Amino acid sequence: MGELDEVLALRWVDGPAGAGAGEAVAAGEFGDGWVIGNAVNGGVLMALGARALADAAAGAGHPDVLTWSTVFLSAAQPGPVEVRAELLRAGRSVSTGQVRLVQEGPDGPVERARVTAVLGDASVALEPVHRSPGPPTMPPPDACVPAQRDGSPLASAIALLDRLDLRVDPATAGFAVGRPTGRGVLRAWVRMADGREPDVAMLPFAVDCLMPVAFDLGVAGWAPTLELTGQVLGRPAPGWLQVAMHVDAVVGGFYVEEADVWDSTGRLVARSRQLAGIRVPPEGLAPAAG
Repeated sequence: MGELDEVLALRWVDGPAGAGAGEAVAAGEFGDGWVIGNAVNGGVLMALGARALADAAAGAGHPDVLTWSTVFLSAAQPGPVEVRAELLRAGRSVSTGQVRLVQEGPDGPVERARVTAVLGDASVALEPVHRSPGPPTMPPPDACVPAQRDGSPLASAIALLDRLDLRVDPATAGFAVGRPTGRGVLRAWVRMADGREPDVAMLPFAVDCLMPVAFDLGVAGWAPTLELTGQVLGRPAPGWLQVAMHVDAVVGGFYVEEADVWDSTGRLVARSRQLAGIRVPPEGLAPAAG
């Protein structure tokens, strides 16, 4: 059982019920090792919400999230979390549900995130592949830059890096030494540090497990996700995942970040788009190289 599986292991108070039965409640826990700065990584929240809905829809033969949308309402903290899942509709080919992640705050329960999703059987619904983009050209993992907590003062606050084996494409790693490219691009190889192989349950985490692409714009630090929509496009094969992120729209205090994830066979298995916050410095963004 991998570390991610431990986070996704829900203890149902009253087990998932069928459509129209109202919310079912489960207990979960976020460990200290899943934080970025002072908050739990949003990808972990999405993976937990997806797991709860997969449990709820499993009886209808729909154990995999196919598409999901998450609104982040407040910063999740390490510790217990209450998962309130509701199966809204169970159909023949897909089911639909929503889940609320709630933690106790100083003044009572606080909702951290709300996930709505469409679920199905990935082995059936996502085959065959008729058209799909291939992965970008990158050096192999051993020729890329390991992202480790001792790499910089900024990285030291990202406890999540201890859970990952993350190798950044050298062409997009300049932000780590104060030389962002300004193009708004990050590419990396990703796998779990404990050897856990990728699966559909990991993909909501995979699309949001890298450092913010704002780093390559010369803006390090605060970059909270407000909303993220993602799609599962295949059941990943064992081995490394290849993640590419880019941003080409920055307006006011927000930017749009897009991510694509390929498995070890070169198949596109997930993608996402999110709206996130950004604090553009008075001197503006880093000029684009080249």
